[in-house]
Amino acid sequence: MTLFAPDFPAPLVVDRLSIGYRRRRRGPLEDVVHDVSFTVPHGSTVSLVGQSGSGKSTIARAVAGLLPHNGASTAGSVSVVGRDVTRYSASQWRPLRGSSVGFVPQDPLSSLDPLQRIGVQIAGALAPSVPRSEVPARVVRLLEHVGIRDAKARSRAFPHELSGGQLQRVLIAIAIAADPALLIADEPTSALDVTVQKRILDLIDGLREELGLGVLFITHDLALAQERSDEIVVLKDGVVREQGPAGVVLVSPRDPYTITLLSDAPAASPDRYRDRVRQPEASARSIISVSNVTKTFEGRGPADTATRALDDVSLTVAEGSVHALVGESGSGKTTLARIVAGLTGFDEGSTVVDGRELPAHATYANPFARTLQLVYQNPLSAVDPRYSVRRIIEEPLRIHGIGDSQARRARVAHVLDQVALPSTVLGRTAREISGGQRQRVALARTLVLAPDVLVLDEPTSALDVTVQAQIVDLLLDLREQHNLSYLFISHDLGLVRQIADTITVLRLGAVVESGSTQEIFSKPQDAYTRELLDAVPRLERRIEAVA
Repeated sequence: MTLFAPDFPAPLVVDRLSIGYRRRRRGPLEDVVHDVSFTVPHGSTVSLVGQSGSGKSTIARAVAGLLPHNGASTAGSVSVVGRDVTRYSASQWRPLRGSSVGFVPQDPLSSLDPLQRIGVQIAGALAPSVPRSEVPARVVRLLEHVGIRDAKARSRAFPHELSGGQLQRVLIAIAIAADPALLIADEPTSALDVTVQKRILDLIDGLREELGLGVLFITHDLALAQERSDEIVVLKDGVVREQGPAGVVLVSPRDPYTITLLSDAPAASPDRYRDRVRQPEASARSIISVSNVTKTFEGRGPADTATRALDDVSLTVAEGSVHALVGESGSGKTTLARIVAGLTGFDEGSTVVDGRELPAHATYANPFARTLQLVYQNPLSAVDPRYSVRRIIEEPLRIHGIGDSQARRARVAHVLDQVALPSTVLGRTAREISGGQRQRVALARTLVLAPDVLVLDEPTSALDVTVQAQIVDLLLDLREQHNLSYLFISHDLGLVRQIADTITVLRLGAVVESGSTQEIFSKPQDAYTRELLDAVPRLERRIEAVA
């Protein structure tokens, strides 16, 4: 790996950059980013924070030369390692990616080739100077470096065979494979649990310190931004509202927008929803009952071993409650969610939803679609990318034959308002909206059927803190109004502490600990639970009066 000398040109200099998009093929460029300036020095991390749609990812893609065909810089400049790349063509950018700029995108599943094995995709990112005979060993070392167990076997897997957190780690391995000078990390830990998140960020920090790597870190997690950054740039509607040292901007913010972001952060307001959390009564009816469930996934060939995803798992979700399921990536959380939703079968045990027992072998059609809905971790993979937002949300109503065209449109408008999305997104596709907006569309799609139970698989992982607070408020309001029940899967323990009534902790497919939220957080009994809690980032805050 290359060590960058202090007098080497800065990895990134953004000078008064403005970026616009064409709404029509031959229309004018309309600016969405306005006059943004910042520098990422060697061995430094600069974080861009702000709401979804604030321009964070647009800036990151402009810096990496990955703007879509209808986007372009309209003013200012971008310099990467001393080169002005503002007007670079695709052919000029090609040799820079990987060698000078490593990019970790926000959405791992859509960023990997579903038909190529993981090892092949990592090998393609290695520097051409690596001898072919050394490539397999280098791929395994990279996977081990980013914390993937059984790296040699995982290198032979396809993307759909890995969890969301594992896929995110694969993207980081690809980004650092050719020793770049600048690493652009666009929400690199949004799909990771707190312990893996800490390992990944420790890895990035280690590379930054050892090699003089510059890091542009895009995140909605203000605690992480404060903990891991040298400088913070706060964006709203493409405009810089505040910037400076992390110890100043997020400890003593001066701009009202920054103060609002901090007020909405779970790490800063651990008791925000405390009065809305309730301990289920012993007599409460069980809406979900999982008893001694075991699930094993067989290997694809003679050389591949079987994976025990769930091992004698039991849990109960009381009617009208929020039951959180936490644990590392690969602990079995999503597998259990799919079993409860009737989308994945199981080997032993029983699963009962709303008094009806699910068959051990999953069928093509969800037998309880009107009763129970699943909000997926990856919203883009859960919908047809060719569909408009209107069609995505309306589709469940069509499938179940609910209402006429006018009634369906009214219902779509209603749920769109519930999830705080403007009507202007209805004509766009999922790829034309931000990651946070996609997650809200996924939630609207489930709410349109008015179900009794929601299984929420990382429903807020792609949301900034302000929108996250809106979604949580919405979920809690719906529970109180309609006595909804939630199985809430999340790696964000700060949020879990705020809203969950009860918690089950999973590790390697087995239940480690279960109980009320207050018990788990105040007196954890298992060493693994204590490890999870210790890894949660803390947010130091001292909000002063705005001058």
